Amino acid sequence: MSIAVRNIRKKFGTFTALDDVSLDFPTGELIALLGPSGCGKTTLLRIIAGLEWPDAGRVLLDGQDASHRHVRERQVGFVFQHYALFRHLTVFENVAFGLRVKRRAERPSEAAIRKRVHELLDLVQLGWLADRYPAQLSGGQRQRIALARALAVEPKVLLLDEPFGALDAKVRKELRRWLRRLHEELHITSIFVTHDQDEALEVADRIVLMNKGRVEQEGATNEVYERPATAFAYSFLGAVNQLPGSVQGQGIKVGDDLIPANTNSLALGDAAIAFARPYELKISTDSTSTTGLAARVNRVLLNGAIARIELVGETVLNGSGRPPELEVELTREELAQLELSVGQRVRLVSQSLRAFPYAAGQ
Repeated sequence: MSIAVRNIRKKFGTFTALDDVSLDFPTGELIALLGPSGCGKTTLLRIIAGLEWPDAGRVLLDGQDASHRHVRERQVGFVFQHYALFRHLTVFENVAFGLRVKRRAERPSEAAIRKRVHELLDLVQLGWLADRYPAQLSGGQRQRIALARALAVEPKVLLLDEPFGALDAKVRKELRRWLRRLHEELHITSIFVTHDQDEALEVADRIVLMNKGRVEQEGATNEVYERPATAFAYSFLGAVNQLPGSVQGQGIKVGDDLIPANTNSLALGDAAIAFARPYELKISTDSTSTTGLAARVNRVLLNGAIARIELVGETVLNGSGRPPELEVELTREELAQLELSVGQRVRLVSQSLRAFPYAAGQ
């Protein structure tokens, strides 16, 4: 089932949760609604589900206006962050619940219910826990049971609200991979809410990045990460170095240093902020060089095949009264060639710096 939202607006008192949001969610895609807390992503998910009503705008399911349909009529499965399992029911009965409460004319036979529940428990690889209660399960197991319960009613759309937010990092990583495999098997149109950039990049086919009730950028995961359209998109998606300054010649002047950068359509003298991923910066130990940003090595951290170098700039950032804290990623081979030491003075250069207009508060 395809989903579309058109010109959705929603306020809670004086707070604008959604401000004229229009999006398309094609059939069979797994899409992440990504953004900081309070950006409107959960509100949008609940409006699609029919759990919340917009002040204006429409929700279209397979091209049909479903804005006034009750949640029971929208054929959606909803998975909550905190599982919402019934503590007094066994795993089997939790999964069977949605089938048992159907109208009598639509309710499957007991044999069909048992068959469907066992199929779903096998699908989420927890058939051996059918007779246990939620309190006897781990967090990861509870979330998989919550997903099986959402799938029991054969929804056309699966909506997940921060489904792994309550779990520890190791379990989250395992369940992300599991959810991706499950989606490839079922191909249900799925939308999940997250503020975890790694989760969105790893699991989703497409990302919708939201900020302050509006869509900041949308597109394929690689596209959004590699070609951010705004300063917010660059700063929110993944680790990044931020260097505020002003446009001078073919670069950005940060303090006394001029750094080559793609300044797009910015004019000479404009306040700007330049961005570079840690792996896009290179370290020069040439003591005679005047190219790039002057910095000193603060720490060298080894993590597997990658070395992370933490540095402190020697110039004071515009308006902040403090030098920039920077991060560079190198291979172990590159680190060995540089022979860096704590306190060493270096220069940071990049061919990939991108600049955007700078606004106070960034």
